[in-house]
Amino acid sequence: MNGADTAFVLISAALVMLMTPGLALFYGGMVRSKNVLGTLMQNFIMLGVVGVLWALYGYSLAFGPDVGHVIGNLDWIGLAGVGFEPFKAYSETIPHQTFMIYQAMFAIITPALITGAFAERMKFSTFLVFMVIWSTIVYNPVAHWVWGDGGWLKNLGALDFAGGTVVHINAGVAALAAALVMGPRRGYAGYGNGVESFIPHNLPMTILGAGLLWFGWFGFNAGSALGANALASSAFTATHLATCAATLSWVGAEWIHRGKPTTLGAASGAVAGLVAITPAAGYVGPMSAMLIGLIAGVICYLAVLVKPKLGYDDSLDVVGVHCVGGITGALLTGLFATKLVNAAGGDGLFYGNPGQLWTQLIAVGVTVIYSFVISYALFWILDKTMGLRVDSDAEVAGLDLSVHQETGYSL
Repeated sequence: MNGADTAFVLISAALVMLMTPGLALFYGGMVRSKNVLGTLMQNFIMLGVVGVLWALYGYSLAFGPDVGHVIGNLDWIGLAGVGFEPFKAYSETIPHQTFMIYQAMFAIITPALITGAFAERMKFSTFLVFMVIWSTIVYNPVAHWVWGDGGWLKNLGALDFAGGTVVHINAGVAALAAALVMGPRRGYAGYGNGVESFIPHNLPMTILGAGLLWFGWFGFNAGSALGANALASSAFTATHLATCAATLSWVGAEWIHRGKPTTLGAASGAVAGLVAITPAAGYVGPMSAMLIGLIAGVICYLAVLVKPKLGYDDSLDVVGVHCVGGITGALLTGLFATKLVNAAGGDGLFYGNPGQLWTQLIAVGVTVIYSFVISYALFWILDKTMGLRVDSDAEVAGLDLSVHQETGYSL
């Protein structure tokens, strides 16, 4: 066991934990003022809900001893056997408990990402039930496939350094299912009575949230090296450069298309870059990272532009940024990955191994299909039983007052 590695991963876990309230601020600034607390609450409560589930059984399902290459068993239920000695299949230099709590923070933020799709209209009780079930039967199996000891996508050679498939595609596809089943917000493109303007109420809050996400993402990506080592340095550098490039390319595309650069565009571009570099961070060099960021910024901007034409209301563009950005990053990993950066990884197409791109396509396709089918079914069933949406009066009044009996700002 190595003290420096343990300290580094624990600090990284704390950084990833900070990303969830950072995401809450990022999302909270983009909704209307009457829904700011409802949006913050949906994110913040995931720390409690998924944190408890992870300790009870989630970690065992995602990372426990393999069953058929698709799920972990329940040997580690209640964290039984998850102690201070390293579990060598995951890391030889940090306590098993340290690895567990680091992965807990990934399990927490992933379902929180979905909340942006149904912002301003979902019942809180149904939301909680959905998140418990989704974390159990969608997140945990996909995490095991990609990262668990014996997982079938891991055995296939799929590269996902810090969560392009497990976190971003997984959540982004669930967000699409949510938007399709739930329908648009009242007033969105004429839905319900009249047409309303959905203008972000507090962009300084969104910029602060984006900054906290950028800061925390260094724990997300560099921490996935699971040690204070050269690979962590490489992943840290790749993360920053890709994000810088994506911020510029999104703003540049927006400036050309709309004639105006916006702060929301800069924040969105930064998150798009962070998302896209996540699967690649530990496998690509600095210049490849910048190319990934440049490409992702433009592609995610175009994906957001297409949304109104497709007719679904993904309130805060989770699909365009996280699903499309995650897919972009996962596939570009299949092009730019090189063993010169990480000998334990693989070479991509541009380094003589076209098979890696095919493997990445399989991982993306499987994640998209599995997450969408299960998520859509869950939303549909809950809609028919508990109901997904607050009633029209509550939606018009805003979730802050109608659901939580609070206001974000004094009147």
